[in-house]
Amino acid sequence: MIRPGNRLTLLQDGAAYFPALMTAIDQAQHQVHLESYIFRADGVGRAVAHCLMEAARRGVATRLLLDGFGARSLPRDLARELRNAGVDLLIFRPDRWQLRMPLRHHRHRLRRMHRKLALVDARVAFVGGINIIDDLDEGRLTHPRRDYAVRIEGPVVADVYASARRLWRLVKWSHFGLRRGEYAGLKPVLDAVGDQQARFVARDNLRDRRAIEAAYLRAIRAARQEIVLANAYFLPGFRFRHALVEAARRGVRVVLILQGYTDHPLYRAAGQALYRYFLENKVEIYEYGISELHAKVAVVDGVWATVGSSNLDPFSMLLAREANVVVYDRAFAQELRHSLESLLCQDGQCLQRLNWEHIPWHERLGAWLAYGVVRGAMGLAGFAQGWDREAG
Repeated sequence: MIRPGNRLTLLQDGAAYFPALMTAIDQAQHQVHLESYIFRADGVGRAVAHCLMEAARRGVATRLLLDGFGARSLPRDLARELRNAGVDLLIFRPDRWQLRMPLRHHRHRLRRMHRKLALVDARVAFVGGINIIDDLDEGRLTHPRRDYAVRIEGPVVADVYASARRLWRLVKWSHFGLRRGEYAGLKPVLDAVGDQQARFVARDNLRDRRAIEAAYLRAIRAARQEIVLANAYFLPGFRFRHALVEAARRGVRVVLILQGYTDHPLYRAAGQALYRYFLENKVEIYEYGISELHAKVAVVDGVWATVGSSNLDPFSMLLAREANVVVYDRAFAQELRHSLESLLCQDGQCLQRLNWEHIPWHERLGAWLAYGVVRGAMGLAGFAQGWDREAG
């Protein structure tokens, strides 16, 4: 549902996101809810943990939901410290022995909680792609990881709250059995606080399996001037690829900003197998190589924008629980577009227009081999046909 009357603040990278998040937690009076795929025990993670523990100690109902695979490195002593302080910590699908079993026998274990969102007092929400991790990854990166989130006030917070409450209750039930009245008591305010329209879109494996993909496709098919899309792990299905190419053929400028520096070389190589198809159909491709591009955002015609956790790959589109906010506001969309354009204006050696014909043949062959490996992994998990069917 598109809700008017919101006030939205675009937050670029952890440098903007973490101070805003921790300030909101420090000001909480009733309830804090935080979800993250990764929660690293680095300086940033411990600072956020400290805020959560302080909130719990002053009587705020404080809940932390982490993914069992993404946050598997969370130290036991930090988890124990959080719980001792009163933080209700739950793990979505804990990473135990079953993840090492054959994929065809345990494909449901690949369904991860990839969302990154927070709620404070059912009045303020944060939705985006930023994990609880230092932007510089404790010195591994020389420039900050590029990513985005949105601070939300207004009626759309009610939809974020309902989704968070529903998932928390589901995980709570799977761990301990549902207790009557769990997560009750707060009622989000639907009064207008601004003039921006927005919609919260969550992907699950029941009612909303294609909600995020459908939102993208509607915007792409309606585009008349420009599509700027930045995505960390870009391996879309046929239908999504075709929609982008059709937009380019009708004269829309289509710009893809993808990873040049990556923490998953196989996935990047697999995505490169699609470059020739896009380039031959007038789609512009840029690789951001100064640091990790972790963004999952897009701007269409300078009036439609999305920010969230969902990559455009089979694992986000078919397996993971994801959360995006879609914004229908020219000022917000233009601010995000300007930020993305600034990436394209940086050092040309780090961000460059790609020409597939000039890439050595062995690199192109390697890209197709990587694509085959990713497809093969999907096949073992039983999802390759589903990706063709759902996205093609």
